[in-house]
Amino acid sequence: MDFRRLFDILPYQQARFPNKVALASKEGIEWKKYSTSTCIEQANRVSAGLIALGLKRGDKMAILTHRGSPQWVFLDFGMQQAGVIPVPIHGSCSREELAFILNDAAILYCIVENRELLDKVMALQSEVPSLKGIYTLQPLPDAPGWESLTAEPTTKHLETLQALRAAIHEDDLATIIYTSGTTGEPKGVMLSHRNIVSNIKATITLIPADYTKRAVSFLPLSHIFERMVAFTYMAVGTSVYYLHQQENIPEFIKEVRPHYFTAVPRFLEKAYDGILEQASQRPLLIKRLVLWALSVGEHYKMRGRFQPLYWFKLQLADLLVFSYWRRQLGGRIEGIFVGAAALQDRLARLFTAAGIPVREGYGMTETSPIIAFNRFSPGGTRFGTVGIPIPGLELRIDAPEGTEEGEILVKGPNVMMGYYNRPEETAAAFTEDGWLRTGDIGKVTHKRFLQITGRKKDIFKTSGGKYIAPQELENTLRSSPYIEECMVLGFQRPFATALILPHFNLLQSWCEENDIHWTAPQFMVHNHKVEQFMAQEVERINEGLPSYKHIRNFHLLHQPWSAETGELTPTLKARRDVILEKFSKEVDGLYEQESRF
Repeated sequence: MDFRRLFDILPYQQARFPNKVALASKEGIEWKKYSTSTCIEQANRVSAGLIALGLKRGDKMAILTHRGSPQWVFLDFGMQQAGVIPVPIHGSCSREELAFILNDAAILYCIVENRELLDKVMALQSEVPSLKGIYTLQPLPDAPGWESLTAEPTTKHLETLQALRAAIHEDDLATIIYTSGTTGEPKGVMLSHRNIVSNIKATITLIPADYTKRAVSFLPLSHIFERMVAFTYMAVGTSVYYLHQQENIPEFIKEVRPHYFTAVPRFLEKAYDGILEQASQRPLLIKRLVLWALSVGEHYKMRGRFQPLYWFKLQLADLLVFSYWRRQLGGRIEGIFVGAAALQDRLARLFTAAGIPVREGYGMTETSPIIAFNRFSPGGTRFGTVGIPIPGLELRIDAPEGTEEGEILVKGPNVMMGYYNRPEETAAAFTEDGWLRTGDIGKVTHKRFLQITGRKKDIFKTSGGKYIAPQELENTLRSSPYIEECMVLGFQRPFATALILPHFNLLQSWCEENDIHWTAPQFMVHNHKVEQFMAQEVERINEGLPSYKHIRNFHLLHQPWSAETGELTPTLKARRDVILEKFSKEVDGLYEQESRF
């Protein structure tokens, strides 16, 4: 048996790897576990409910949640096999984005996670004429829930469902996913069954997960990266455990003891910051030991001549520090798949050295999503790159003559059908000969590894005529443990500057060590000694950069950026236009002052 459409995956699992725990999540303090056959039954109950509601092929329903769950998966498959188009929406989206998506996709029904999101949609109901009803996954006394949405399939339901399934072709639309983007209105990416299934099949043989393994999921399934990886887990029979809304992620991972999970770079950055923070609170000897182990790990190399002294240091660091980290992750981690944004090279080295293999990949919603990733096989990983293009995908660098760096273009079965309701933007996304323009700038290194150097639309030219890719500089700045977030600026300005959000927990520890009275972030960013210290950090980073890339001035911020307040997308990428508008006075001030460096 094979699978050609996404909803074929559960029957495929049932035929090849029938699993007693295909999906699981916590209800209260107890685990609710679903076998493969139960998952199929639940998906059929969703389909029967939709048929009873009178939904027809091509109708669209939205799923608005913060996280995934088995019910999310049942909804996804249940809609697909009934010919209904799932439109997942990030729970953290703004009121304006939500209204736009509901109207643009002409959503008939919306399934929400809880009271908060129910209120969010109800407040917009009068603005969305297509919306007929709202259902909640969390039982609420004043709203229809799971039992109202689903139905026990009758013989007639099953006959209708069988006919609907049979009529769905692999090239038919499977889902519409709205990209939040860092500028402009969201765009609905139309992905067919073939698009996503081809991506799953291209990666299955490259990921060592199988029916004996266990994975955890805590990223939102509205993000194509997590959703596609979840499909892949199910296709190989891996048990998937979903994070309950109220749980702490590290505690959840430690309890489930998974072999694999996906994460965004911010997760690893926070883990690293947490290690430093804990170390700062320990006795001096332990603190120095942890810092030494971090230094050893950050110099880890997967290639090169065997160095006995480094090997001995690594074994000692593992015995004294790294083995503890692995136990905190359950002791069975075989791989962490990282995507959605750039990962700092040193963090990939550190965690891999600690026996926690981190594999960075690259993709976009328009490519279902994976374009390239670092492999688990020998020779298949290079730190500082996003890996090797997946099988079946063609990749080309549109580089100016005489250079090796340019826009990344791709072509393959995973490339989208187009943007919903946007024929002109769809046409603009492709070259005349059919290659998708990714908008990312990169190059191929070491013959086959792809390296991303920036976003085409973000690269700016200073008034001195120098081109700067801000993403590259921002990643370098974040290598300082005292810098949590930053944004590099300089378009049509004489030099590069930065908005910097310090890591305040570590900064507080530094202040205490240096007898500097700590009050609150909004006051500490104006403290002269703190500013001097942060200037030293920036100057240290500047030393490793060519002079035209030096950060000449910076402004310290005190409020964290978030998706809820609009500075970040749901996948935690900075919205440059929002941040520039919000801090326009501060940015202007950076160029009215003399350069610090």
